[in-house]
Amino acid sequence: MPLERKILLSFFIASAIIGGFVIATYLGFIESRREIRYLELSDTIRSKSLLLRRHEKNFFLYGDDKERRYVHVYLKELKTILEKSTSFDEHKKLQFLDKKIDEYRQGFNRIENLAIDFQKGFVQFKPSFHEYVVFFPIIESTFLERPLINAELLKRIFLLKSDASIIKTLKYLDIEINALRKNGEEILNLTNELDKSARAKVEGVIHSTGFAVLVFFPIFFGLGFVLLLVITHSVVSRLKVLTVAVEKTGKGEFPFLSIPEKQDEVGVLVKAFDKMEKDLLSREKEINKKNEELLQNRKLASIGTLASGVAHELNNPLNNIYLAAQTLSKEITSEDYPQIVKESVGDIFSQTLRVKRIVHDLLEFAREKSPELKTIDIVNLIKQTLNQITIGTDIKSNFKSPQELEVSADRHLLQQVFINLFSNALESMGDNGLLNVEIDTIRDDVLIKVSDIGKGILSENIPRIFDPFFTTKEKGTGLGLAIVYNIIKRHHGRIEVSSVPDEGTTFTIILPGKHEIQDINC
Repeated sequence: MPLERKILLSFFIASAIIGGFVIATYLGFIESRREIRYLELSDTIRSKSLLLRRHEKNFFLYGDDKERRYVHVYLKELKTILEKSTSFDEHKKLQFLDKKIDEYRQGFNRIENLAIDFQKGFVQFKPSFHEYVVFFPIIESTFLERPLINAELLKRIFLLKSDASIIKTLKYLDIEINALRKNGEEILNLTNELDKSARAKVEGVIHSTGFAVLVFFPIFFGLGFVLLLVITHSVVSRLKVLTVAVEKTGKGEFPFLSIPEKQDEVGVLVKAFDKMEKDLLSREKEINKKNEELLQNRKLASIGTLASGVAHELNNPLNNIYLAAQTLSKEITSEDYPQIVKESVGDIFSQTLRVKRIVHDLLEFAREKSPELKTIDIVNLIKQTLNQITIGTDIKSNFKSPQELEVSADRHLLQQVFINLFSNALESMGDNGLLNVEIDTIRDDVLIKVSDIGKGILSENIPRIFDPFFTTKEKGTGLGLAIVYNIIKRHHGRIEVSSVPDEGTTFTIILPGKHEIQDINC
């Protein structure tokens, strides 16, 4: 939204809030009068409920007929009050209370009838037990307060059975009295809740009205000015953040603005700046990647030149040592020579072979000859190499690929790539394991994945895994993967590695398709 519209909208909002405040204050006064009346009503109901319970208790305690009449009087008064208070019963609380009072009255009437039945039965009962006349006044004065105790007394002293009518009457009386007391407690709880709710509403209305008058009224008069300050502050603060971000961009940093997006002039500017930062950051990453590749290529070229010179210088002496060691091995086969001489010559011969392999790797690494591209079936090449490497081992292989897939590549160089990768995988897994090879296409590119379940590579070693002479093996030269990297690069492809220690390693090779290679060569 444009800033001009925001200012006009803020003015109208402030005016509407002030008008709403006035209306709300008036309605608050009306509501407070209503809530005060409701408080008076709830206080009256609570007081009469307390008197009702007090007279009920006295009736059960003393059996006074006057207390019984008071109970009926207060029940009637409560019923009359509740019938006149339906306009306040928004949440059906008074209706529920009225239902509980009806249940209370019915229960009290049942108790009265049971008490009369007991008194009549006891009058007929007394002439048969003159010898227990001393217990008669006790039973007559406490049968309402302790009906079960009196029932037990009649069974033990008067030897009445449990199914005697007077015993049954006392038991029913106990059930009804307990139910009445529970009902009475519920009535008191309801009246307490009504009183508490009414007081809370009155206090809330008074508090909110007073708070609005004393605090919000003067604030609303200045609301227009405050909204204007907020708008200007929002614009100025975002422009300051944008200024700082521009300065950082000039120093080579590319921060994204963590500012809530707003549909105004400044918001459009912030959005355009974030897009520019995203584009600059993408280009910066691309430049850094190219620089790293250039540095790696220069480093490989320097190392290759050095390796080539060293390899050529070592090759001739090594051939002489190798031939001499081979001759000595044939000459000392008889028993005339000590065992230590035979072992020493054997060590010289084996170590010479090892150094010759290292020199071969150095020469291979230093060789910058361009690949001789021909159309080959990459599926057939990898399958043949895999069979050659795994034959005679307990390693299992899982080969997944199309029936055939043609690429333009140097067959000899690619075969060397997969010999190195498969050999490393077998060495990592030991005597047994599973070697997975998967070949697929991504658009015009060929995707090759070589996975093992061997020891894996530590995360700190992965960035250096293709560096020349870097190795974690005791007898490795560190040139195998460097040669693989060079060959893939010469085919305009790329190779990536992912690994989890103790779970396995996956090498992913992406080679351009046959038509792409032809375009590159052109």
